[in-house]
Amino acid sequence: MASDDIPTPSSTPDPARDTPDTPDAAAKAAATATGAASSAGAPAREDVRPTARPTAPWATRLVVVGIALAALSLRPAITSLGALLADVRAGLGMSGSVAGLLTSVPPLCFAAFGVMAPRLARRFGPAAVVGAGMTAVTAGLLLRPYLGGTAGFLAASALALMGIAVSNILMPVIVKRWFPDRVGPMTGLYSMALALGTSAAAAVTVPLSDALGGGWRPGLAVWALPAAVAVLPWLPLVRDRDRDRGAAPGAGVSAAAGTPAPTLRITRSRTAWALAVFFGLQATAAYITMGWMAQIFRDAGVPAGTAGLLLAVTMVMGVPLAFVIPRLATRLPRQGPIVLVLGACGLAGYAGLYVAPAGGAWAWALLLGISNCAFPLALTLVGMRARTGAGVAQLSAFAQSTGYLISVPGPLLVGVLYQGSGGWGLPIALMAGLMVPQMVTGVLAGRNRTVEDEAMGAVDAVDVVSAAGTTGMTAGAEAGRSGAGSGPGRG
Repeated sequence: MASDDIPTPSSTPDPARDTPDTPDAAAKAAATATGAASSAGAPAREDVRPTARPTAPWATRLVVVGIALAALSLRPAITSLGALLADVRAGLGMSGSVAGLLTSVPPLCFAAFGVMAPRLARRFGPAAVVGAGMTAVTAGLLLRPYLGGTAGFLAASALALMGIAVSNILMPVIVKRWFPDRVGPMTGLYSMALALGTSAAAAVTVPLSDALGGGWRPGLAVWALPAAVAVLPWLPLVRDRDRDRGAAPGAGVSAAAGTPAPTLRITRSRTAWALAVFFGLQATAAYITMGWMAQIFRDAGVPAGTAGLLLAVTMVMGVPLAFVIPRLATRLPRQGPIVLVLGACGLAGYAGLYVAPAGGAWAWALLLGISNCAFPLALTLVGMRARTGAGVAQLSAFAQSTGYLISVPGPLLVGVLYQGSGGWGLPIALMAGLMVPQMVTGVLAGRNRTVEDEAMGAVDAVDVVSAAGTTGMTAGAEAGRSGAGSGPGRG
């Protein structure tokens, strides 16, 4: 990718980049705000723009490399453990209930730690936080096989997941900040690298353990190496901390008065809630697929090796489609049709698993792989449903933290239904049933609107009414004073 084709933040604030994505949108937003304030007799709100910092082409190239390397390292902590979970349980004497809890820890950590990311980014800058996050991933992956005991393993896993959580939240923010005109392609690059890292860790962890000859411990620890490499591109940007902090999400200032940008009341946005539920339901489907699909095929008589290969095919489908879907999404005014196509593939795949799991196994794996590409679409929507860096930061934190919290019960409930019913009929019915609200909320999140319009609408209305009341009271007082001094003819 040539550097002169990629827009970079400049030292001069640009409304087309730092607020709405296009000059026409910026003018329309400014005119709307001015008109609303004027019609109520209130002064117009100051134009609020994030501060920007000067950059060089090499910095932009580093960001591209950093995004790709970080994405490659955001899932091996999870999928490498899944490949060796039986060996880990035996080696640590881990009970089945603790192992079940371990499979639910990732979304819990993503929800709990992800909410800290915007505040940390405002204080230290996004590049510094992502660099620190990848350092935490490196340390957690390197230490957890060798700390000894279940408690140490869980603590080191939590450290790695904390680094993953903050990086998860800030990746859409960094894409929006550095590449506002290329949200789709850059989100596609990030999602494609994420899918590649996920499938690679699932496929090669066991062979790596055998090749290293040390059992499961080196097989897990080796994934600290790519995470350590992912730290390197962020170091030059971390050194420039002051300017990076100025470009942090939420670090906006008023162009006229130098006052801090107002904070969005994100929970007042219907689009934010729709996107959070959509994100949570697609994450539920993904975790159920990763945790249980191979077992469904094995229980249907498919050999273990083939079942693992089918799961790998499902994961690999995300590599090419993760690059195509975001590019397509950014070219459409509404993303609802993409949501419906992905949901229809999911429903067809679940129907196939119910009717003939072994007979059409490859077809069902492909269909479910396509359906799981709702994840890159959700990330693209985070960048599209907010105009500013501050808006993307808040929307990303809210949608991902809330979404991952929603996804926690899904895999556990599937296990309970499977154990209680003795078959896969009820679990598959649950999976298909969850696909319907996923499609509905995805269509709502795909409407052409932004959270700034919704979350600021109620706040602006209150401010305008308050300002209008203050203006009216002031005018009344002045009129009273004028009337008292000049007689009734001036009333």
